[in-house]
Amino acid sequence: MTYSSRPTTLNATRARQGRWGKHMLWVLLFGTLLAAAGLFAAWTWKAPQLAQSNSNNGPSHAAAQFDSPEPAVTVPQNGAKPGAPTP
Repeated sequence: MTYSSRPTTLNATRARQGRWGKHMLWVLLFGTLLAAAGLFAAWTWKAPQLAQSNSNNGPSHAAAQFDSPEPAVTVPQNGAKPGAPTP
């Protein structure tokens, strides 16, 4: 094999691009499959906990606040404007 002493010059776009070929296809394919398998494994591992956290356990205690009575009417003091904050 002989090498030239003169360096090969490439433009910027060509220098940034990778080679096309079957090896790149396999890398992308296996990487996508491994990511999908990892997501499926994580979902399968946490599925029982997710099912328990979304169960309907009846009305919550916070829902009782909606049945509270109306607040009392406040009467402003003499000389105060209605709706003005009190000190």
